[in-house]
Amino acid sequence: MCGIAAIISEQAVNQALYDALLLLQHRGQDAAGIVTQDGTKFFMQKAKGMVRDVFRTRNMRALPGNVGIGQVRYPTAGNAEAEEEAQPFYVNAPFGIVLAHNGNLTNVPELQQQLFELDHRHINTSSDSEVLLNVVAHELEQTTRGLPLKPADIFEAVRGVHRRLEGSYAVVAMIAGHGVLAFRDPFGIRPLCIGKAANGDVMVTSESAALVGSGFTFLRDVAPGEAVFIDNQRRLHSAQCARAPALFPCIFEFVYLARPDSTIDGISVYQARLNLGETLAKRVLTEIPPDEIDVVIPIPESSRPSAMQLAQAIGRPYREGFVKNRYVGRTFIMPGQAVRKKSVRQKLSAIKAEFKGRRVLLVDDSIVRGTTSQEIVLMAREAGAAKVYLASAAPAVRFPNVYGIDMPTRTELIAHERSTAQVREFIGCDALIYQDVNAMKRAVAGAQALGGPTLHGFEASCFDGVYVTEEASDGESAPSTRHAGESSWMDTARSEFA
Repeated sequence: MCGIAAIISEQAVNQALYDALLLLQHRGQDAAGIVTQDGTKFFMQKAKGMVRDVFRTRNMRALPGNVGIGQVRYPTAGNAEAEEEAQPFYVNAPFGIVLAHNGNLTNVPELQQQLFELDHRHINTSSDSEVLLNVVAHELEQTTRGLPLKPADIFEAVRGVHRRLEGSYAVVAMIAGHGVLAFRDPFGIRPLCIGKAANGDVMVTSESAALVGSGFTFLRDVAPGEAVFIDNQRRLHSAQCARAPALFPCIFEFVYLARPDSTIDGISVYQARLNLGETLAKRVLTEIPPDEIDVVIPIPESSRPSAMQLAQAIGRPYREGFVKNRYVGRTFIMPGQAVRKKSVRQKLSAIKAEFKGRRVLLVDDSIVRGTTSQEIVLMAREAGAAKVYLASAAPAVRFPNVYGIDMPTRTELIAHERSTAQVREFIGCDALIYQDVNAMKRAVAGAQALGGPTLHGFEASCFDGVYVTEEASDGESAPSTRHAGESSWMDTARSEFA
């Protein structure tokens, strides 16, 4: 999971890109980068660290031009410690291309072999994004027939890219002297949307909140498999470039990753989290009588809407029991287990008055490795809680995620091959309640506004073990056969949460 942005304007874009990356900082805290274009020349600044640390005044002055792309990085493939793997990446031919990528490719070894043996291209890092850039460059070189470069040539190149890539990818790229290209994988796993300013400037970015916060009006999401090209006159060209696109957005975006004020594929992230709290309340009531719960307390930040809705549904008071240090990054996306565990106590502190002598129901958005939950339950007991119950707005995470979320190995997942009772014992709480998988899918689908794009399902592999891109690699026309039976609950989800 990373955050990407691209802007094409009539004026300098360095500050606008900086502001957009600040609004996307929650999507990656490992590294940040911006490339701008002035005429046909690229100017780049990228490094490890947060946006505010990577870009100083002197760096901003060295980023002239009215076109640019940027990224905040959260490492899932490659070397998290390598400075050179910060994005965007650059290749000089054809034309000169810089590219930033959100997602994770699942057939990198095969692509690396093809690039070396057939395309005669050199890969200098272990990043899948550099692989993706070189695939794009090769396909564009194959389809280009002299100058000027036409949108039809670009879209034909993206068709070739789709045929070669497997996995998840939302991409923004600049082609020197021509404009900005953006495209999304055929399943729409990672988000991407387009906005326009009153003066005609165009932005493409990961989340609608970055558009609105930057003064742009949300136009629409980039469709699965679609490519959008914005030329130097800020005109939008688009084409569907995938053979059989189908919308399966990553459900973890709605559970945890995205900002609550974003809308992705017509689904309000905030409303989705409210709905998750509503369905979780029903699970809680089957496990714990309401009169055995004195207070409902969220584990900041993402779980707040779910906890509020749950408290209302079971008729128990909602309280803020933890104070969050906003200057410590999100522990889930910090590289390294030791760093992640150490930061929990630095990030949260308990308000003892809300815990002392009370039977507390803690609500979290999800439980991944379990070490954070273990520390938080211990903090609640140290603050004087009589009992500590824990409810997760998401189901048990039992399978690795291969699409750009840091869940690479089964052994890291606390719920893998463990029963709920075993997980509860490890965490140390008095009761543990997980969301139901189908209830989660209905809750998120129920947050989609009328007129939104057709949902074929969700990429929920870390919960249900179903990997949507396996259908494509098997030659199926669409993943609907793999997800038989989902259409029925998808059709009724909106009415359930109306």
